[in-house]
Amino acid sequence: MPEQTMPAGRPIYNILAVLLSVFVLAAVNFNLFDQQPNLALFGMLGLVLVFLSHPLLKRWSDNLLNRIVNLVLIGATLVVFGYIFIQSERLFEYFWIDGTLLGDRAGNERSFDYFIAGVGLVLVLEATRRAIGWTLPILCLVFIAYAVYGQSMPDWLFPHRGSGLGQIAQKTFLQSGGVFGIALRVMFMYVFLFVLFGTLLEQTGATGYVIKFARRLFRNSSGGPAKVAVVSSGLMGSLSGSAVANTATTGTFTIPLMKSSGFNAESAGGIEAAASSGGALMPPIMGAGAYMMLEMVEPTVTYIEIIKAALIPAILYYTALLLTVHFHAKRIGASAEQHIEADDDQPMSAYQGVVFFGSFVILIVMLVSGFTPFRAVSVSLAGILFLSLFNRSTRLNPRKILSAFTGAAKGGMALIVAASCVGIILGIVDMTGLGAALPAKIQAFANENAILALLLLMVSTIILGMGLPSAVCYLLMAILVGSVLDTLNTPPLAAHLFIFYFGMMSMVTPPVALAAYAAAAISKGDVMRTALSAFRFALVGFALPFAFVLKPELLMLTRDNQAAGPFMIAATVTITLIAIWGLAASIAGHASKPLGSLVRAALLALSLVVFFTRWQNVQSVAQLIAAAAIVVLLFQNSKIPSLPDSRQQGV
Repeated sequence: MPEQTMPAGRPIYNILAVLLSVFVLAAVNFNLFDQQPNLALFGMLGLVLVFLSHPLLKRWSDNLLNRIVNLVLIGATLVVFGYIFIQSERLFEYFWIDGTLLGDRAGNERSFDYFIAGVGLVLVLEATRRAIGWTLPILCLVFIAYAVYGQSMPDWLFPHRGSGLGQIAQKTFLQSGGVFGIALRVMFMYVFLFVLFGTLLEQTGATGYVIKFARRLFRNSSGGPAKVAVVSSGLMGSLSGSAVANTATTGTFTIPLMKSSGFNAESAGGIEAAASSGGALMPPIMGAGAYMMLEMVEPTVTYIEIIKAALIPAILYYTALLLTVHFHAKRIGASAEQHIEADDDQPMSAYQGVVFFGSFVILIVMLVSGFTPFRAVSVSLAGILFLSLFNRSTRLNPRKILSAFTGAAKGGMALIVAASCVGIILGIVDMTGLGAALPAKIQAFANENAILALLLLMVSTIILGMGLPSAVCYLLMAILVGSVLDTLNTPPLAAHLFIFYFGMMSMVTPPVALAAYAAAAISKGDVMRTALSAFRFALVGFALPFAFVLKPELLMLTRDNQAAGPFMIAATVTITLIAIWGLAASIAGHASKPLGSLVRAALLALSLVVFFTRWQNVQSVAQLIAAAAIVVLLFQNSKIPSLPDSRQQGV
């Protein structure tokens, strides 16, 4: 991901950043304008902030040419998005071309409309390249080429009749299904407010309390700093939804601590990357994924249903990570943390914990009471301001509030431009019929075999997710293969969580493992070895989605999408925990004692039997036998000869 040059000292940037946060708060709660004009202003502010804070090239950050180019791009952004705003907002009817709303003149656009759209597409692609790198813009250009040359495509590349540039401009920019479509709408209505929720909590010191609390909790535990990384990254990652940002923030603290207690650079970086990547699946915030699902899952589900379904898998993922870290620490002889750094000498303020957990309670109560997510988080923001008043350590002054607004814009602008770019792809998918052709091909290749279909979805999601934020990857996959998800003989929410998980896991899947790259930069370890370490620590994240698709009781659902009974939920969770115990021991090569290679292989195989089978017929018996065998092997491991390299630091 490109380095961001944050122009904190530039008043224009700070003013626009605060304006973006205030505008979103006001627009979603008071319906300032119609939907497309709102999105036009939202996108315009996001693009301008990117052009102000990211240079044309890294080495040109203070170059005169860079400043001139940026001014030109900012001016073009104001003109293009301002045009869309005026032509779509009823307050400016006097200025409409032909006296007609832009959305009502589809197919009758003027040449100037097409010119505006062409410039707008270039601006979106360039802003996305600067903010998150080349991956998404290149993918977008591939889709545009596919739209233009569809009639020349071979049979295996889903040929179509081809589309003209005017049709592409109309579908991707001028009308509401492209740049100003579902992706940007979700960012505007839900995601940005939760980014602001996190930055406001950070200003109260409540997020720092989480790290201190986890550090005290695991202070005398073997490999304690690694467990601090797991717990704190899980809680913090739920707020940000970004594995890379989470790694970069918590990792600067946890990775040096892990190295000082006996973990090598690659293991320390791998643990932090695996823990940070899982934050996006942690309720109640879940980054942006939950809000995407509100728009994508059919039949429709509520926010509470989503976080309820995601709860047990998230707990299982972090339980597995804690177990793997514990066994690995035992294996390498990592010490417990026996000292507290100078900056931690101050006693923890318990009231910071009240603010942190109190704000979540307000959010959950609002959601359970039936309020929309954007209304619930808006009230929660007010709750943070109120709760922070009663203690000096948390009290927010105007400077801190403005800093939170600026921080939200800093964290949100990359999501704004990425969502705009994804909108181009979604517009082309809809225009070319690819959204129907690709699922049909996958389903035919899978030959009605659920496991094979799931494997194909896993591979395609991981490949597509390399270099993309997990929520963006999920949205693309949900659009591309949505009809396949309906044929998997599992609740629709389970199928959508499946692709969301693997979009998340792409952050720790070599060769493009962005969270691991960020961790390696902090740990000073080898990049590829850190990525492989992160992949191994997060291995349960590759098995859990198969488990909850095949056994939806883990989502508190039955296969016919009804609420599962408490007994079946408890039984399924118990047997899955046994499989996780075996998988963690297999990965680390250690349980109560070091494990031999044959036992590790057996534990791995037995755990996968539990993960990859349903509760039906002989498969149920196989699961019970596998779980019993795991327990026996783990309790008998002291009799197994250990590996000669059992105390090496690699996983």
